[in-house]
Amino acid sequence: MSSLPRRVKSEAKALISEDDELPSFLNSSSESEEEEEEWEPKSKIAKRPRLPKKNEAKTKKVAAPRSAVARKKVKKVAIKEEMDVSLPIAPAEDNRMQFLKPKEDDVGTKPKTLNQKPEVPKKMEINLFQGKNVKSLESDEKPSTSVPVVGNQVKHEKSEEDFAFDEPPFKKIKSTTCPEGKPVKNLGGNKVKEEFEMNWDIVQALSEITNVEPWVCANLIRLFQEENTIPFIARYRKELINNLEADALREVQQTLEELRTVAKKTHTMIQKLKKEGKLSGCLLTALLNCRTLEELDHVSAPYKTGSKGTKAQRAKQLGLEPAALSLLQNPMELNLFSYIRPNTKGLSTIQEVEAGVQHILADIFAKDKDTLDFIRKLCQQRYICIQSALAKVSSKSGNEKDIDKFQLYHEFSCNIKNIQHHQILAINRGENLKILTVKVNIPDGVKNEFCWWCVNERWRPKQFLKPELMRILRNSVEDAYKRLIYPLLCREFRSKLTSDAEKESVMMFGRNLRQLLLTSPVRGRTLMGVDPGYKHGCKLAIISPTSQILHTDVVYLHSGQGFREAEKIKRLLLQYNCSTVVIGNGTACRETEAYFADLIMKKYFAPLDVVYCIVSEAGASIYSVSPEASKEMPDLDPNLRSAVSIARRVQDPLAELVKIEPKHIGVGMYQHDVSQTLLKATLDSVVEECVSFVGVDINICSEILLRHIAGLNANRAKNIIEWREKNGPFINREQLKEVKGLGPKSFQQCAGFIRFNQEYIKTFCSSKKTELGSHALLTKAVAQGKKKSKPTPCASRQPNPLDQTCIHPESYDIAMRFLSFIGGNANDIGKSDMQQKVNAVIQKEGLEGTAKRLNTTVHTLQLIIDGLTQPEGFDIRTDFDKPDFKRSIVCFEDLSVGTVLTGKVENATPFGVFVDIGVGKAGLIPVRNITEAKLSKVKKRRSLGLGPGERVEVKVLNVDIPRLRITLDLIRVL
Repeated sequence: MSSLPRRVKSEAKALISEDDELPSFLNSSSESEEEEEEWEPKSKIAKRPRLPKKNEAKTKKVAAPRSAVARKKVKKVAIKEEMDVSLPIAPAEDNRMQFLKPKEDDVGTKPKTLNQKPEVPKKMEINLFQGKNVKSLESDEKPSTSVPVVGNQVKHEKSEEDFAFDEPPFKKIKSTTCPEGKPVKNLGGNKVKEEFEMNWDIVQALSEITNVEPWVCANLIRLFQEENTIPFIARYRKELINNLEADALREVQQTLEELRTVAKKTHTMIQKLKKEGKLSGCLLTALLNCRTLEELDHVSAPYKTGSKGTKAQRAKQLGLEPAALSLLQNPMELNLFSYIRPNTKGLSTIQEVEAGVQHILADIFAKDKDTLDFIRKLCQQRYICIQSALAKVSSKSGNEKDIDKFQLYHEFSCNIKNIQHHQILAINRGENLKILTVKVNIPDGVKNEFCWWCVNERWRPKQFLKPELMRILRNSVEDAYKRLIYPLLCREFRSKLTSDAEKESVMMFGRNLRQLLLTSPVRGRTLMGVDPGYKHGCKLAIISPTSQILHTDVVYLHSGQGFREAEKIKRLLLQYNCSTVVIGNGTACRETEAYFADLIMKKYFAPLDVVYCIVSEAGASIYSVSPEASKEMPDLDPNLRSAVSIARRVQDPLAELVKIEPKHIGVGMYQHDVSQTLLKATLDSVVEECVSFVGVDINICSEILLRHIAGLNANRAKNIIEWREKNGPFINREQLKEVKGLGPKSFQQCAGFIRFNQEYIKTFCSSKKTELGSHALLTKAVAQGKKKSKPTPCASRQPNPLDQTCIHPESYDIAMRFLSFIGGNANDIGKSDMQQKVNAVIQKEGLEGTAKRLNTTVHTLQLIIDGLTQPEGFDIRTDFDKPDFKRSIVCFEDLSVGTVLTGKVENATPFGVFVDIGVGKAGLIPVRNITEAKLSKVKKRRSLGLGPGERVEVKVLNVDIPRLRITLDLIRVL
């Protein structure tokens, strides 16, 4: 170590004094107190609470007997050491999470505004274990449900048998002690701990990458550790996340996982190198500085097992490292001729010795953090471009059709700061197909300035350097740049561009999928679904307004029997009073559409006024042969199932499309080129968000739809259906706690998204009153002989009007206080009287004043007001677009420049929007033609772009018949 350069030496000393003295996490310790100290004020470190260890609870799966629970005292909690989380967030007392807020004047108060940025490291002295803070909580009214701290329970925890501080929670917890359905113990938080200490802080890194305030990032890390779902956080924890939308939450979650992956792999690499005895102080610092997997690979590559070793390593094995270090530290005493060994390969001549020293120096330069930071900063200020050209091999022996697809990129060059995401994905695809060659071009000026800085600033020798040694130093810097640093920069640029493009592609897919799933349903109509075909005929399915299959048939419209089959179709439409035809957009779609349009124009179906619409049949054939379809329609031929699916896509798009794997719906861009893991996770999350925000009626929805509710999965959905079949319909949300496998955490996550039709329940209750009473007694008697953790109080058999709203059960107390405050009645929910009373109070008191009076947050109060004033059966999808019903058809040949048409957006991409204008081929509105002035002012938009399902008025700008391309201009959004 003594022969290291002074800068490297000082950095190494700052981290470890000896080779054996490594950070605490390398000595199999999972306590990360050092990282906590960075975030807490020094005066408060000694008072940091000691919490129960999570890993003890993990081993036990069965709830402890009540006698054992009663012995667990609050004192025991205060003695145990925990805080395995290296995060700038306050400690948590069992499940009562302590979150950072934008401004904290007092422990019991809520933030008044969300716009003030906090001083994250300073306000960390929240400690619920100190008596004074407990008192301050108890003195308030019930706090806001959005920050789940339940007052009045701290005193009584010794006598509450539902609380188990060192065991997993019971499946059921008494509704009197914990009506919110909160988990008593967080089971999932210790699966991925922040125990991997790095030289960067995870919250600050997350904040920098995602541009989200640090206090919001800290709260999100805690919320995700508590296994909260994105729909739950987005709707019921708004003030903790500064009102972020679900897309932003997903981005933070994905970035957090990436950072954790880097930290975990770094930790594994350090452990491995330590075991092999290769870990030095410099290497440890370099590893702990890594923020990306590319950096980690670059630093650790030479030390991987099986590597033949770098040129620098081979030179070190020959004993040339002292000479290299001496050149920087003490060049006056360096004599390279003394290292010559005539019989040793690599040391036989002065040229070989010089080359060895050069390789060692180049390796030192390329691994130095300051050097890499300088060159990266330099590149940010210069024009760096990415270039693609037609590969020589492909131009000789390639498929001309494939080569033509990449015509735009045969001679392509673009600044990496300005290149579009779809261009990166196209270039990557062309490169993978061996059609294109790609390179990153860094100008020579960058190299010249970098080399000058290294020789004269960063690696300037301590003493005068002889000309021959100065030549070696200059050569070393050039070698480091050309052989090590330039390839690293190219990899970093390409990797970053690809990563960003993939994320944008996935996010675009997610946005399109959301728009498609939230297409407004067409209620109250009998529909005829048509799956077009030539040889095997067109499959028909007629479904009732309640999605029941009334009739299925096959007609042969395109084999000379069209006139005869028209009679059959007319008879079916009249028999079932069906005036809406839904045609799938697959094979023979255009011919089938023309057939129906012709009959409609001739008024063949009179007295019925028949209309038709075209709907995407993507994924219908895959679904028709799936196990779910076989279970749902066991007696139906798979071909006819697809016709049923096509009709149901118009009747209730969400309920039907969730049955299909999202990536088969086909509203993405380059979906097969991006990370499939990321794509699946994002799309599943979007489906969960849509289903949850729309809500499901627990007593009529399908098992498949239930699976996608936040907090539920296939098993829990199955158990809910079984409970419903066994016990009859659910009367209120509390009964969900009786379902097997649905614990407090699952209940908390899903309860707000499950609806109850009050009319149906009242009818059921009145007709089954006697049976319900006897059933309750029977259930109680059975429960006495089984586990005591599943109480079934009689009160849980009463309907609750709040269950039909989006208000979470944890907010029912505040909702009832608000109702009494405005003089309203829970039975008037959704009526005009309720709206008037709410408006009168809000106008008089103001939203903030009312929230303060009720001791809750503005966000929670707004949610309660929405829940109380929205009409019964309110559906958020009513704001979205319905299918475009038509009576006539336009042909491709009929199009001319200047024609104005209406159409429906089919797919959206970063370079433009594809619109179905009814000619069998979608037209493209380039992104430059979509301006803010042309978009609807009424509809709230997540972004400037349009989404699938929106109806637009367009003008034809260009028609390219040979290439079947139509260019459109957007006139307005309908």
